[in-house]
Amino acid sequence: MSSPPLNDTRSAALYAEALRVLPGGVNSPVRAMRAIGRDPLFVASGAGAEIVDADGNRYVDYVCSWGPLIHGHAHPEVVAAVAEAAARGTSFGAPTAGEVELAEEVAARFPSVEMVRMTSSGTEASMSALRLARAVTGRETILKFAGAYHGHVDGLLAEAGSGLATQGIPASPGVPAAAAAETVIVPWNDPEALREAVARHGERLAAIVAEPYPANMGLVPPRPGFLALLREQADAVGALLILDEVITGFRVARGGAQAREQIRPDLTIMGKVLGGGLPAAAYAGPRALMERIAPAGDVYQAGTLSGNPLAVAAGLATLRLLDDAAYARLEETTTRLADGLRDAAAAAGRAVHVEQVPGLLTVFFRDGAPGDYAGAAASDRDAYAAWCRALLARGVYPPPSQFEAWFPSLAHDDAAIERTLAAAAEAFEAIAGSLGQSPRIPSEDLAQGARSSRGVEG
Repeated sequence: MSSPPLNDTRSAALYAEALRVLPGGVNSPVRAMRAIGRDPLFVASGAGAEIVDADGNRYVDYVCSWGPLIHGHAHPEVVAAVAEAAARGTSFGAPTAGEVELAEEVAARFPSVEMVRMTSSGTEASMSALRLARAVTGRETILKFAGAYHGHVDGLLAEAGSGLATQGIPASPGVPAAAAAETVIVPWNDPEALREAVARHGERLAAIVAEPYPANMGLVPPRPGFLALLREQADAVGALLILDEVITGFRVARGGAQAREQIRPDLTIMGKVLGGGLPAAAYAGPRALMERIAPAGDVYQAGTLSGNPLAVAAGLATLRLLDDAAYARLEETTTRLADGLRDAAAAAGRAVHVEQVPGLLTVFFRDGAPGDYAGAAASDRDAYAAWCRALLARGVYPPPSQFEAWFPSLAHDDAAIERTLAAAAEAFEAIAGSLGQSPRIPSEDLAQGARSSRGVEG
């Protein structure tokens, strides 16, 4: 596969301008591409599986806005729905019929959901779900998992320390120690640590919150029985189980990961695909819990742009295109891509582990499945960075961090997959002898990487 040299003159000029008026030149950290040792590319447009940068370079895109674009960029039906809604008005601050339709669509797809409250971002939805859990239980402590990211909520910006189960410590300046102290962190996929933490903190535990398929340390699925153990342990102490399906909801299956894994949460956090590429998120659950939210109940939450009519229109158009055939096709596309990447790595003698579920995958530069955040962090990040730079030079746009998931979409057709695999094979070969010159990844990017896609992208 021959590719013209990547020209980034205009992107470089835009980045220099952006550094004067935007912190770090971006509006969300991972976009800066520091984890792969280069400056960002500025995107001008997208269509289907491709994006075009400010210099006219074309790429097969596997970021896809970090997950919302399950149908690819600028799908005609989604664009038409947004344009039609915009012609009627962009925002009202009052109820619309579309909000009711979208809530009904969500409830029809998720058996655990009877009522929905919309927000504008996953962070808002996470924050609000935790507030509801604390109000319902009368407790304050939250249990989360190391390497999981649930938005830039103060209390959840906490990382694991030593030992099986630790109290949270702030992972960012500006986070009060008291806020992080109400978070207990446990290693993912570690039943013993989970049981110990619940036994120790159960009387104060308001909720266990988890991504059913963690994708913010790279994709690290649960081991058999682990999600069922979350349900069991939450029930044992009267805590709520909150599943964060911002990434997996409507992507890995019609009813999200909870449908694939047959696990029923008390509350579900949603986003990304829900908004079809526009800012939208939600938290949802049974009527008995959700009617505690104002104005039905006493737990306050509000948002000027919640249920924005443009976002609702994009979400409805997106969901209506997601039938059983679409999910079967997405699974087939993901498998073909994952298998091809494994083959390309093996042909180049490069040890990688490719993890996959429908619509998500991660290429870990390490032997074997990572299992948890510590395993993911042990990946060869220098090699991943070099490989990403080589892919960009060959017209493929990968997530610019080892800790990010790839987002295959329904727009990635046979030609896009073939182009990707040819570029990947060349990229694996290209980095074989050059890693001695690859830049070291700054240590702070490890923490940033673990906060990855939604932490950076809302």
